[in-house]
Amino acid sequence: MTTNPSPKPTHAVYHVRGKAKGYWTKIGAGWLHDDKHGLNLSLDLLPANSEGRIVIRIAAEKQAELGAAQ
Repeated sequence: MTTNPSPKPTHAVYHVRGKAKGYWTKIGAGWLHDDKHGLNLSLDLLPANSEGRIVIRIAAEKQAELGAAQ
């Protein structure tokens, strides 16, 4: 397994509570593997309750790069 050596994360990790838009709390970061088939995650905390969900989104900086490339 090779990983992206970039110091900036490619993804942000959130815990989302509630329905619809809910309450989003950033809990970590992720780096896309070079082969694009997985992520390495670094979590700053783990939710203590089972309510809610974990959401992984492309980081804002990476999203801006992708938008500029199109």
